[in-house]
Amino acid sequence: MATYVLVHGGGHGGWCYQRVARILRSAGHEVHTPTLSGLGERSHLMRPGIDLDTHIHDIVNVLHYEDLRDVILVGHSYGGMVVTGVADRAAGRIGRLVYLDAANPVNNQSLVDVSGPVIESTRPFGRVIDGVELVLLPDSEQTYEPGTLYGVTDPDDGAWMAERLTGHPWKCFEQKLELTNEAALWAIPEYHIVCTSTLKTRDPELMEKARAEGRLWAIDTGHDLMITEPEAVADALLQVASRSNA
Repeated sequence: MATYVLVHGGGHGGWCYQRVARILRSAGHEVHTPTLSGLGERSHLMRPGIDLDTHIHDIVNVLHYEDLRDVILVGHSYGGMVVTGVADRAAGRIGRLVYLDAANPVNNQSLVDVSGPVIESTRPFGRVIDGVELVLLPDSEQTYEPGTLYGVTDPDDGAWMAERLTGHPWKCFEQKLELTNEAALWAIPEYHIVCTSTLKTRDPELMEKARAEGRLWAIDTGHDLMITEPEAVADALLQVASRSNA
């Protein structure tokens, strides 16, 4: 039995992994889908101090308090920033690191540095609410209309998401990641599940190395692939669990 911790991206919550988690659990695996502070069902806890470090601590605490080890840690989109920081701080608890169409940061990079115009394009639609600059607001067509930011084209899926998406603190996207244990972090086996449409925007050397070593899956779908192609994502994650760490 494998243990998965699935970390969502900006504006989402653990809810976005419902379909994938159901498949993994039906295969006998343990699955955790935590929601980051201020988002999803924890949106009532939004406060000015929430940043990338807060979200890293959220997941480090899940690993500690649930006493999870040899974890397959998965991060989607902005969640790639989070899981990289978690792996730096809790490398001994992580067996495999999976980037699910996610940011692949290195030390001293922010999501703005990694994603550039894509994430910056959300800022003009943001608003300051209760002292927090929020972007990815669910009342903006940038977030959930078919074919826009998240790549979800099914109207029913779009409506389901629209009821659950929340604003995300801009501070999380501009804070730079600070790594202090890089030797242990980069020793963790790393896998990539990406959308074919985003392959061209990624580090070609990183992608080619992952492909050559059988650590890359490309799925022809939109950015929220855990919603649009849950079977394909779950299948890739099951394959990750079956791989040797050697």
